[in-house]
Amino acid sequence: MEEKKTDIPVLSIRNFSKTYRGGKRAVEELSLDICGGDIFGFIGHNGAGKTTTLKAVSGILDFEAGEILICGHSIQEEPLWCKERMAYLPDNPDLYEYLTGIQYLNFIGDVYRVPGALRTERIGELAGRFGISRNLGDLISTYSHGMKQKLALISAFLHRPRLLLLDEPFVGLDPEASVVLKENMHALCREGSAIFFSTHVLEVAQKLCNRIAIIREGRLVVQGEMEALTAGKSLEEVFMEVVRNEKE
Repeated sequence: MEEKKTDIPVLSIRNFSKTYRGGKRAVEELSLDICGGDIFGFIGHNGAGKTTTLKAVSGILDFEAGEILICGHSIQEEPLWCKERMAYLPDNPDLYEYLTGIQYLNFIGDVYRVPGALRTERIGELAGRFGISRNLGDLISTYSHGMKQKLALISAFLHRPRLLLLDEPFVGLDPEASVVLKENMHALCREGSAIFFSTHVLEVAQKLCNRIAIIREGRLVVQGEMEALTAGKSLEEVFMEVVRNEKE
């Protein structure tokens, strides 16, 4: 089954700019629309503004210019409404290590008001697919880095968010878990949700994403449909062409 594509933006970023103390401009006049069914890759070098953008969309980071809308609602004016409909997974998620895995997932289920029977079903399915069912009774402090990442991913998918934000989600995952993550991303988009994620793994992005944007030094330099942008070339080749053109 293909992704459930719509023309209605789940995420709209309008002229977003962010300047940090000291005058450093992290992102400048960024505008993007991400619709239901989109798996949208956000690509750029370290310090390009990817994480800043994701944190602003999630409501963690305030900003002074522009507008960010989740399903037509402002993240600044209606933050709780927006956050109820999204999930954000940073590149190094902080988990409550004094809880067991199942306690943490039940906590997330309570936060997002996932009903008990449905919660149990989803946790069982996701934990089984990611291969940590036997570890859910253990303290998170005993988990390896990869297991913590899997637990965080399960918590992100648990309430079936309309918008899923992921910052470098494939770093640290074993090959099997990477496949499971990609399958779950596709499944979520088939329900009409949208995914906006940053990655340095260009081969994965080319196979997984239907749309991408390339950001450099806080400015959007390329965005569009993956097939049109690559047109027989690899995404790595496209990215390097953009870098060379920007340097000239």
